[in-house]
Amino acid sequence: MSDLVEPRTADITYETGEPVLYETEGPIAWVTMNRPTFNNAQNSQMTYALDDAFKRAVDDDTVKVIILRGAGKHFSAGHDIGTPGRDVNKTFDRRLMWSDHTNKPAAEMLYTREHEVYLGMCRRWRDIPKPTIALVQGACVAGGLMLAWVCDFIVATDDAFFQDPVVRMGIPGVEYFAHAFELPPRVAKEFLMMGERMPASRAEQFGMVNKVVARDELEGAGRAMAEKLAQYPRLGLWLSKQAINHVEDLRGKRTAMDAHYHMHHFAHAQNDLTTGNTLGGQDAKSMAAANKKQAGEA
Repeated sequence: MSDLVEPRTADITYETGEPVLYETEGPIAWVTMNRPTFNNAQNSQMTYALDDAFKRAVDDDTVKVIILRGAGKHFSAGHDIGTPGRDVNKTFDRRLMWSDHTNKPAAEMLYTREHEVYLGMCRRWRDIPKPTIALVQGACVAGGLMLAWVCDFIVATDDAFFQDPVVRMGIPGVEYFAHAFELPPRVAKEFLMMGERMPASRAEQFGMVNKVVARDELEGAGRAMAEKLAQYPRLGLWLSKQAINHVEDLRGKRTAMDAHYHMHHFAHAQNDLTTGNTLGGQDAKSMAAANKKQAGEA
């Protein structure tokens, strides 16, 4: 059976009513993904809670810098493809100019949903007018990459790793396709096509990570960076961010993502036609097992 019609809304069980925590510390807003039981896998519940938190920070003029982090051992294991809170077929109060996906047939359903909750939300968060810092520990996998990549700065622990293994599903990378902008082309091909873990130390060499620290230094490093940024004029920071984002777009970032998005959903449709499942028969358990085997873990 296709995962386009699974799970049923009645089967969804959320382990928490607070998938995202929000607090402020002077000029810093701390936004914390709060699904540590499932390594902060991103479902729609979390997506809309993140959007609420980011909007709250944007609307608060006392906030100068936003820090995104994940509770627990890992930053994010990616999109939710296997927890009881997987809410693919649930309707939410949409934030972008896209119609509801739940009444759409076949491939149109997933195409419509992911335009909102993945590609569209990431583009929205990339354009936040305040500096954003991602603090990454442990795993930053697939959809987790998107959450880190939309931030202006990434500080990672020395045990952090980055990975996009979705080629195993027959899918050419996650929806917010920034791979060839975060990495040189041949390294991006290696990262995507081999699907191997990239340690934070190597990611730093290519400029994908700003700084690598010990795990117990992560929060302090993020706070120090945020406090320094907070000393600068708000408008100057916003204009600087706009200028560099504009350069990326002139290099084709947005149009590249548009082209890739159609390839991504062609792959989903092909999987559904050939295997009856848009993820090519994979789920969270099988992907985790394959990744651990590839990494030589027990």
